[in-house]
Amino acid sequence: MGRILITGGCLIDPANAVEGEADVLIEDGRIVAVGSNIGTADETIDATGLIVAPGFIDLHAHGQSIPADRMQAFDGVTTTLDLEAGVSDVSPWYDHWGRTGRVLNYGTAVNWAFTRIGAMTGFSTEDAREKSLEVLGNAMADRRWMENVANESELADILARLDHGLNEGALGVGILNGYAPGAGVQEMTEVCRVAKRHEVPTFTHIAFMSQLDPESAAEAYIRLIGYAGATGAHMHICHFGSSSKTDIERCRDLVLQAQEHGLPITLESHPYGVGSTVLAAAFFSEENFEARHGVGYDSVQRMSDGHRFSTRDELLAAQAQEPSSLVLWHLLDIENSAHHRKLLDMAVLYPGGAIASDAMPWTLADGSTYTGDAWPLPEDAFAHPRSSGCFTRFIREWVRERKTLSLSEAIRKCSTIPAEIMSAGTPAMRNKGKLSPGADADVVIFDFDRLTDRADFTSMNRPAEGVRHLVVSGQLLIRDGILDVEARPGTPVRRPLAQAR
Repeated sequence: MGRILITGGCLIDPANAVEGEADVLIEDGRIVAVGSNIGTADETIDATGLIVAPGFIDLHAHGQSIPADRMQAFDGVTTTLDLEAGVSDVSPWYDHWGRTGRVLNYGTAVNWAFTRIGAMTGFSTEDAREKSLEVLGNAMADRRWMENVANESELADILARLDHGLNEGALGVGILNGYAPGAGVQEMTEVCRVAKRHEVPTFTHIAFMSQLDPESAAEAYIRLIGYAGATGAHMHICHFGSSSKTDIERCRDLVLQAQEHGLPITLESHPYGVGSTVLAAAFFSEENFEARHGVGYDSVQRMSDGHRFSTRDELLAAQAQEPSSLVLWHLLDIENSAHHRKLLDMAVLYPGGAIASDAMPWTLADGSTYTGDAWPLPEDAFAHPRSSGCFTRFIREWVRERKTLSLSEAIRKCSTIPAEIMSAGTPAMRNKGKLSPGADADVVIFDFDRLTDRADFTSMNRPAEGVRHLVVSGQLLIRDGILDVEARPGTPVRRPLAQAR
């Protein structure tokens, strides 16, 4: 691997409070020098007029495939992690990608929902390497794991599976509590104790998302805060805005107060008012869905054909027939409501919060998950626009257009904060999210004036624009806006097995 010299750019490195013109020298996958007159290289990138920043770190990306990596590369992402969900079979997942190769740096959590499925139903989730959400949707045909409290032997099995996954190097525990709301507080407490014993975060989709008690989003956050206080586990809240919906202000205040008391709680949000999930999700079948969520059944839109549901009976029938189908959930009307835009701001601009995409897998018109090698993606491939434009959208709208925060602070939310969230339990993350000597050579170089997302809800598979160059693990992946389709520079992010407890 040759030496790469990045010259003439405006370097923004929030981790080291650096902002100004500087050169960056890369060798053997590491940054070896930053400054001026720092040496020569085999390859030089002229970054004059461009921003040079640490590559964006996505804590919440379900795609985990070559096509998903490529789309995220144009969004400035260099490290893509599936932490809210993840897998049950951790070593086979890493072994698979070690053989196949990845475009971006990659890593996974151990998935609590999958361990629950295995322990309570016997349904196998071992094939969820590139199709985790598809497997999850299919497993929802047997609702025992979603609706029931685990008995003593089932709980022991769940905890043993989680412990095994963490011993194999998983980065944390992905807790899809919203998909299994029947799980009891005693079980969740024990799950958090497992995470605390390994000193890794939990990445939690809260149990309830309603605006009404009982089983409201506020109640779910109170539970999560209680788990942090009772067990000492680092509780990370996934897609805070989507989970809190129109009750964001109340939920924000609860979490802020818990953090002020010193509880180990962090969170992330994405810059969209529309969520996405699988059709079989438990919250869609709630009897008083419209009152509890403040939206009608027409807020649920099938992604394959754009169809919006109209009645509970129609939605329940579709759940039974096509449980793994991806849907959009229109939660906040940010186009027409100033109040809803304010609510989204509360989530996206949450102090110390990370930006994370919740990127979805790329799916074809026949409903199958696309994991092929075509670039550009097939014309019928679709996913939520956040799968290709999350970080560029955030910087374009909140920094360049609306000027709600500085570019340095935005980069901190995209790079530095995600690395800090992970650094205690995962030593490999301590060298990411910064541009100092010794750091991993993951670098995004972009044109601030042209940086923009291009995907929308009618044309979902358009890559973002403005990323001129992208360096992943010391290798040029994008040069002058052109993707190297042969490149597989991604390296695994994994906890050392020797650290397993």
